[in-house]
Amino acid sequence: MSIASYPTGSQQKDAGATPPGARAAGLLFRLENVHMCRWHTKARIVMGTATFFDAFDALSLAFVLPVLIGLWHITPGQVGMLIAAGYLGQVIGALFFGWLAERIGRVRSAGITIGVMSVMSIACAFTGNLHMLFLARFIQGIGVGGEVPVAATYINELSQTHGRGRFFMLYEMIFPIGLLGAAQIGAFVVPRYGWECMFLVGGLPGLVITYFVCRLPESPRWLIARGRYDEAEKIVASVEAVSPGRHTDPADGTAVAQRVATITSTLQNQRKRSWKELFSPIYRPRTLVVWVLWASAYFIANGINNWLPSLYKTVYHLPLQEALRMASLSNVLSTCAVICCALIIDRVGRRRWAIGSFCVAGMLLVGLVVVGTESATNVMIFASGAYAVMGTTTVMLYLYTSEIYPTRMRAIGTGLATSWLRAASAAAPAMVGVVLAKQGIAMVFLVFAGVTVVGLVASWRMIETSNRSLEEISP
Repeated sequence: MSIASYPTGSQQKDAGATPPGARAAGLLFRLENVHMCRWHTKARIVMGTATFFDAFDALSLAFVLPVLIGLWHITPGQVGMLIAAGYLGQVIGALFFGWLAERIGRVRSAGITIGVMSVMSIACAFTGNLHMLFLARFIQGIGVGGEVPVAATYINELSQTHGRGRFFMLYEMIFPIGLLGAAQIGAFVVPRYGWECMFLVGGLPGLVITYFVCRLPESPRWLIARGRYDEAEKIVASVEAVSPGRHTDPADGTAVAQRVATITSTLQNQRKRSWKELFSPIYRPRTLVVWVLWASAYFIANGINNWLPSLYKTVYHLPLQEALRMASLSNVLSTCAVICCALIIDRVGRRRWAIGSFCVAGMLLVGLVVVGTESATNVMIFASGAYAVMGTTTVMLYLYTSEIYPTRMRAIGTGLATSWLRAASAAAPAMVGVVLAKQGIAMVFLVFAGVTVVGLVASWRMIETSNRSLEEISP
């Protein structure tokens, strides 16, 4: 079988008798075969910008809290619940928009989520008490929780087998950059212009981004899975028109035959779309493992990152500006670590990277307790280091999760998995508030260290997905 076996371009317009399975396989092969080009870059930049403000909105409260604690006389328990409010909304958003993206498409779902989180970020700026801010953050969380898994699914479906990890991770690097942006802007804006401006900075640009996201082309893989071949053909042809070439030499019949056979076999085994398939014999082990990974990684990462600004201010009694500046170091280190991860993840592999990050983060957290938590400098070095290492896995999980499920349930599978990150991220701040009040700061970091053991056990059960096509990984 050669590449000529499937009609392309103008030939396909006259191929009304082409069997749907063959046409779908041909479209998927053509999508896999083109070089990365400006078409992919544009999609990654636009969706990445949306993800930047998703991260910004997720962390903005952490840099507002040191002011609100004194202004509204908020207790540690109330701080934990306020942080948890956004994550509780994110659980709903991840589940609902993961479901919606399977039905109306990735782009339309992403546009709705960005609109919700942007409008509610502006609303947060006009709340005047704890209860109203709690409600606004909860509703905003619905949009924040839906955007990232849907966007991650979209970007993964645009990428190809070779170099998919690097392509996707460079996109996902926008999320830690968004956290870094929130940290740096928060450290500058909040002391000078007030806490309300922090929410406005996160909300107003998001309204503009919503427009550009809605103009992106739909995922060809989703269109193919829905049987909308003519629409998929137009998008694939537009990619081929600007692509500098193909990965596979048409004369290399063996390579072409192998890749097309894999795609065709997968399409022949398509089942009815149902979330229940996540628990079928093939996918149940993957589902359970990835849920544990999401919960453990984000319990640690978001538990540390959301509390550090307040810990520096309330436990170590640092001036506001210094507390925010020290907290922002965590996000600087995390961004650098994610860049390293993006460049080598395809060579190292997803499984080995996760194992290594849980090991290193655990040792840093135990090391912090050993050297002593009395010093804010020790916390800055060890806790920020643990967060940076763990942050690479929190980003990598978006890549890995959307790889281990087929197109027919990729969005709902990713959305359901990320709901565990939201639940863990809601539980972690609440846990810190309770443990801090009763057991002290050292016990807080010991709890985080214990959770790394759970993540390490789960990471040993991962399957390796590097340099395998999405159709090969997920039948």
